[in-house]
Amino acid sequence: MTAIAARAPISMRTAQVRRVAQWPAAPVLIFLIGLVVPWSVELGSFGITLPRLVLLVVTVPCLLKWARGEAGQRNLVDFLLLALCAWICLSLAVVEGWTSGLESGGMVAVETAGSYFLARCYVRTADDFLAVVRVLFFCVIALLPLAIVEALTGTNLPMDFFGSILPTVAVSYDGLRWGLKRVQSVYEHPILFGVCTGSTLALVYLVLGDTHSIWRRGLGTVLVAATAFLSISSGALAMMAFQVALIGWAKTTSRIPHNWMLLGGIFAATFLAIELGSTQSVPQFYIARFSLDRETAWLRLLIWEFGSASVLAHPLFGIGFGQWVRPVWMSDSIDMFWMTVAIRHGIPGGFLMMSLPAVTLAITTSAHQPDRRVALYRVAYLIVIASFFLVGWTVHFWGAAYLLFLFLLGAGGWLASVTSVPVVEHIRLRGGAAIAHLVRAEKLS
Repeated sequence: MTAIAARAPISMRTAQVRRVAQWPAAPVLIFLIGLVVPWSVELGSFGITLPRLVLLVVTVPCLLKWARGEAGQRNLVDFLLLALCAWICLSLAVVEGWTSGLESGGMVAVETAGSYFLARCYVRTADDFLAVVRVLFFCVIALLPLAIVEALTGTNLPMDFFGSILPTVAVSYDGLRWGLKRVQSVYEHPILFGVCTGSTLALVYLVLGDTHSIWRRGLGTVLVAATAFLSISSGALAMMAFQVALIGWAKTTSRIPHNWMLLGGIFAATFLAIELGSTQSVPQFYIARFSLDRETAWLRLLIWEFGSASVLAHPLFGIGFGQWVRPVWMSDSIDMFWMTVAIRHGIPGGFLMMSLPAVTLAITTSAHQPDRRVALYRVAYLIVIASFFLVGWTVHFWGAAYLLFLFLLGAGGWLASVTSVPVVEHIRLRGGAAIAHLVRAEKLS
């Protein structure tokens, strides 16, 4: 009786601490909300957006926190990302000239390292991760009714509203598809609207829906899918289909040891089968079959052909922000993120960028997670990173989508080493030493 009475206040205080931790730290919250605020104010040669402003402030402090070991255990991805930033600055300095090259390279490095290390420093526990997913979900839900209006009427209400206060990113005037206006909403392009909203599907289903009923979890997932669908983008649709397939794999093979390594082996075997048994390379095979119309597929195959030629012609430092060689009637847009990096910054830059998700998947998959909640969050994280890697072959990430990709990449750094989050440690981080002392006493009793 006495022991139960003594524990009641502890549980109540712990619950209070958890309620305080429902939302991310202020820099993360402002950054995530900034991703759906389309303001872009010209300052010299740069467009200053709200997320960029946050990153200009927090990048150096976050790097110092990481260097002091305050962002948890360092891993290989951290150093690969720093090497990528250094190479981007060097390649642009060589190609564009040291002054303009270092200015442009410095901004890219701030976006790249800042987004990643912001997450590494402030997303350190399962509760932090849940708080991030909660904000992303609320942003998607807030955009859904506005997206429906835009799809049916062509009126972009959020861009009109934000544009009445400050300049915004450019409005895309894509034509109709399937009788609907492709929704751009607050992003730079309808494709990016679909990628940014659709990338949250597995996170909402597995992380946010973990403690909810099957109906509430299903409703949240359907709302995310409906929002991303309104982009009417093959990249977004493929991204969501891939996430659904991986969720199905996780559920049906949960009792099989090393099920994710097994899946990796299946992908490797499929890769070899396509390379050896098809006249197309794997990217060409994927592009040709996962585009909504033949014209789009044909253009992306041409991008692969002429983009690969550009990489081979400028293998070390790339061409910077210059024009790549292509037929005069082709657009300069490169709808292929991994190819874009290699064209601009050479094979080393492309290799380093591709190594970030690849190494992340490898080290996160191999980490043993006995805690059920942490293991579930790890599955969600693996799925979203894998889906970004897949869709990067048919979509270029820039603006908000690029920042979100790098942020999510860093948001799972803790999963590579943390097996579980002890209650005492969670409270020490969030609520103070006094409550932690009481919990220690409870555990000893």
